[in-house]
Amino acid sequence: MLRRTLTWTAIAATAALTLTACGSDAEAGFSAGTADDPIVIGVVKSSDQYWTDFTDAAADAGLTVEIKNFSDYTVLNQALAEGELDLNQFQHLQFLAGYNTDAGEDLTPVGATAVYPLALYSTAHASLDEIPDGGQVAIPNDPTNQARALLVLQEAGLITLAGGGTAFSTPADIDADASKVTVTPVNAAQTALALQDVDASIVNNDYVGDAGLTEDDALFSDDPDSDAAKPYINVWVARADDADDPDVAKLVEIFHTEKVEQGVLEASGGTGVIKDNPASELQEILAQIESDLKASQG
Repeated sequence: MLRRTLTWTAIAATAALTLTACGSDAEAGFSAGTADDPIVIGVVKSSDQYWTDFTDAAADAGLTVEIKNFSDYTVLNQALAEGELDLNQFQHLQFLAGYNTDAGEDLTPVGATAVYPLALYSTAHASLDEIPDGGQVAIPNDPTNQARALLVLQEAGLITLAGGGTAFSTPADIDADASKVTVTPVNAAQTALALQDVDASIVNNDYVGDAGLTEDDALFSDDPDSDAAKPYINVWVARADDADDPDVAKLVEIFHTEKVEQGVLEASGGTGVIKDNPASELQEILAQIESDLKASQG
């Protein structure tokens, strides 16, 4: 947990400089999957055992894969767009839509992985009812997860959002007079650590296991099988020109082998729900989110 909280600004700045230097590599196209030209996949937690299982399974299928770890969500899409990576796998469709819209890119989902319910945890209270009036709740501060966290808190009856809230809500949309708690946005990696100091915290799935939490500890979470959860399907992402590369489909298929899927569920502390939506459906969902986001920005 602590390793993710150190010098975030410095890490992001260094990574950004590195990516800029690698920008010309994007013209090289999708890697061959050989020892001399491995397929490079960007993730945020390469230490999870399932990545070793995945890499071994890919090797058995004749593909050499290199898993590259990043400490910050914000640079992974830039790394892919600029050619440092062949694929990344860390984000849901809502997050990808935000990046594509802001950066003017067309990064493309090529396979589904899972939906991870976004849940509210507390080490101070055993139920929602115990959270006091005026209590403090930490939420992730990146725009897409922040909006989702606010919707979770509203569904839990802890806050009220103006107009009912949207996938683009911010803390400024909270109706303070009609809400039970206040919210404090923090870096996603710090939401679990913040449990020491707040009444409750919305903790991204990446950090649930590291905090010693499981799905049974959650006070409340959203429904991963609802239509409302579709924007939060986590996905494999490629550059648009590489989306139809046959090795991409092969890697997505390998991810959905039993051993790898089981590892994904174990790493999530049992919170993940595996999804295998076809790429075409994921691309349709992404297009709608991007359309809605552009409309919301005027």
